[in-house]
Amino acid sequence: MSVDIDTVKRVARLARIAVTEEEASQMTGKLNAILGFVEQLGEVDVEGVEPMTSVIPQSMRKRQDGVTDGNIADIIVANAPASEENFFLVPKVVE
Repeated sequence: MSVDIDTVKRVARLARIAVTEEEASQMTGKLNAILGFVEQLGEVDVEGVEPMTSVIPQSMRKRQDGVTDGNIADIIVANAPASEENFFLVPKVVE
């Protein structure tokens, strides 16, 4: 893929960035170099490579996934103007 000056100007306009003609021509070369590097990454054979979270082998610490009420319902509703059985009471807005 190749980027031309019109594309650079369009992207700059969409990003609301003011660019001069000279800046647009410089960005054209830089963006083409970046896209060339990205295309090189697509040529790398990653068949059989496991995804990594870190360069150092480690296992992820995971907590037990369980549903709780947090055991602080009474603290949560303490500042509410009106509550009943740890639920917020709100005025009726729909008839």
